[in-house]
Amino acid sequence: MSRTITVAAAQSGPVHRNTTRAEVVERMLIQMRQAHLAGCQLVVYTESALTAFFSHWWIDDEDELDTWFETEMPGPATQPLFDEAARLGIGFSFGYAELAKINGHTKRFNTSILVGLDGNVVGKHRKIHLPGHIEHRPLNPFQNLEKRYFEVGDLGFQTWDAFDSTIGMMICNDRRWSESYRLLGLSGAEMILIGYNTPDNIPEYPELDRLVGFQHELCMQAGALQNATWVIAVGKAGVEAGVSMIGLTSIIAPSGEIVAQSTTLGDELVIHECDLDQAMRYRQFLDFEQNRRPELYGRIVQ
Repeated sequence: MSRTITVAAAQSGPVHRNTTRAEVVERMLIQMRQAHLAGCQLVVYTESALTAFFSHWWIDDEDELDTWFETEMPGPATQPLFDEAARLGIGFSFGYAELAKINGHTKRFNTSILVGLDGNVVGKHRKIHLPGHIEHRPLNPFQNLEKRYFEVGDLGFQTWDAFDSTIGMMICNDRRWSESYRLLGLSGAEMILIGYNTPDNIPEYPELDRLVGFQHELCMQAGALQNATWVIAVGKAGVEAGVSMIGLTSIIAPSGEIVAQSTTLGDELVIHECDLDQAMRYRQFLDFEQNRRPELYGRIVQ
């Protein structure tokens, strides 16, 4: 009997700068309930799901910057998500800006968590590949200041046994690097959850704008096939604070095929029943045991 999990990729329309967390959480709860009614066991939300993507504008006041971060998870604003998930018996994952105290020092991370069917946190990932710049670029139509606002993630690429599967997480720009998939693949990932906030244009490289959607899909389809894993990719969509976001929320099979994708630029559920044993079959087809050579990857051949 095949192992299957029905997943809802919960695309988000724009979250405006003055939208409260309570308003966002209510939208997320609506999607969670819809996913439950559709028979889903897992609902996956976007990167930085609770707020507008504040990395797109310049903030030079530390106190103001901290208002975009969560100091606990769950906290007062997000507790309803955890309570409702436990009541419904559905798992979820979402991204947020995390303010952490580590060895007496304050650290800011772009973080994602995985929550089990009982409403308890199973795992946490902190974004490793931070895009963008540190300095203010006032001539740009929007900023990309993740390198200024966040620390590089310090948890590595991990997997967790959950939902009768082995699950890993990435965040946005992590998806563009083959090493991300390879590390999770070597740890047995059968499903990778990815949230992102990706504009449909690149201020510094406008000649590449036409390729944004193609390259977004290409790296995930290749990562899925080469590592025999499902990829659940969930994006922000529409125009948020003047920034046009691609959407293109997708569910990608271990074959590399996009088997379900969003059709709007608003809040939308993309649902698919994922056969987890398909990941095992592609591992057998690629013959990981015989053909992969992780012990040689770090070696320089003379």
